[in-house]
Amino acid sequence: MRTSLSVTLSAVLLVVLTVLVPFSALSAWVDLEIDDTDRYVAAVSPLSADPAVRGTVADLVTDEAMRQIDLGPLQDTVRDFLHETVGSFTSTEAFRTAWDAANRSAHEAVTAALDGDDGEAVTIDLAPVIEQVKQELIRQGVPFADQIPVQRTEITVIGADRADTLRDSFRWLRYCSIWPAVATLVLLVLVVGIATVRGGLRAALTATAAVGAGFVLGAIVLRILVAVGRSRVLDEVPGSDRDAAAAVVDALTASLRTTVWAVLIVGAVLLVGAVVARVLLGRQKAGRG
Repeated sequence: MRTSLSVTLSAVLLVVLTVLVPFSALSAWVDLEIDDTDRYVAAVSPLSADPAVRGTVADLVTDEAMRQIDLGPLQDTVRDFLHETVGSFTSTEAFRTAWDAANRSAHEAVTAALDGDDGEAVTIDLAPVIEQVKQELIRQGVPFADQIPVQRTEITVIGADRADTLRDSFRWLRYCSIWPAVATLVLLVLVVGIATVRGGLRAALTATAAVGAGFVLGAIVLRILVAVGRSRVLDEVPGSDRDAAAAVVDALTASLRTTVWAVLIVGAVLLVGAVVARVLLGRQKAGRG
């Protein structure tokens, strides 16, 4: 009877953990990273050195500037020169500072867009970066730099249609905050504790093995969700923004991918450890018998 109860309890625990682990990770991610300005900026700050982001900024600044300039047969020559100059600037510390400042300002707009009305895409406004680029080029005496217009220039991170499907999930995850993770830990302590009290060491090891298996399966589900989400988000991003948007999405979900590996390793250790301990316990009892 005790064995049957232990197996049933472990099976239920396995299913619950497989659902709770990815849900806990996603809700904690929204609360601790997406909603926190400092963590958000820290996550996207390295993108100032990403070739796709630097290339997108150089293209946008050059395109906007050349719309204001008409030099006839010299148009292409000036475009190439300006593009190369802007591209060179994106490798400087001044650009990295401007990028961080722009994303600090953009964070509120990004979270507002995720909470916003239907039909709105989630974008990052590069106007503060362009302003910094313009001023630096003017200081360097770059021709026509003063004609670079500074206006709202956006990189689309999530297309409008896809954003609409994500908003309800985002609001729900924000509402849940870190409590699913807390509930997961409480559940583990209760289940393993109850198994130990009612079934002894063998039942505790069975429950621990179920915890490990649940962690492993939950980590796999989380990794699949991250991969599927990335693919669907980028499907609706305009081609000119796709590489930069991919870099942003990857930067923001880096902590989730780290969580996948951490949970997977912990789960594997618990599962293998519990199984090995139970086998050794069985051999010990058989030897005594």
